[in-house]
Amino acid sequence: MSITIHPSAIVDDGAHIGEGSRIWHWTHVCGGACIGNNVSLGQNVFVGNKVVIGDDCKIQNNVSIYDNVTLEEGVFCGPSMVFTNVHNPRALIERKNEYRNTLVKKGATLGANCTIVCGATVGEYAFIGAGAVVNKDVPAYALVVGVPARQIGWMSEYGEQLDLPLHGESEATCPHTGARYALNGASVIRLSA
Repeated sequence: MSITIHPSAIVDDGAHIGEGSRIWHWTHVCGGACIGNNVSLGQNVFVGNKVVIGDDCKIQNNVSIYDNVTLEEGVFCGPSMVFTNVHNPRALIERKNEYRNTLVKKGATLGANCTIVCGATVGEYAFIGAGAVVNKDVPAYALVVGVPARQIGWMSEYGEQLDLPLHGESEATCPHTGARYALNGASVIRLSA
């Protein structure tokens, strides 16, 4: 598999780009970035030096992924969504030594125009609705929306909403795949097939 880099893109020396990845128009990848296999970076994407992007991620247009952000395998970043890396920035105060780590776990979806405030962890297969502002950790499989983001439900790995309460003991089936999920307290797991 080859790597596709559009002629208008800038990939600095030292950046690691995995096989099968595609880097589109006006994208800038800094030299310390590590990008996995089969990653798509849309138009006008910025990837900082201290960024790790796992295999099979899809980064839509106009997304900036700043230092100290890690995306695990299969993460979707919707158009114009935002990551921050400084909790309380000021133009006249240097805060590069105060960057907070942000982790987005396997299979999570970050909707268009949402904001992930630095220091948050987004759980596996969580679903962040368009325009939401995430300022705290999000559980695996959680569906969150709004400003600030609040949980309104649970999602399957396929991306279908599960018929589960927010808390308690229950089970549900993905309406598309038939996969079974169990709610235990305030967390969901996928049951073995």
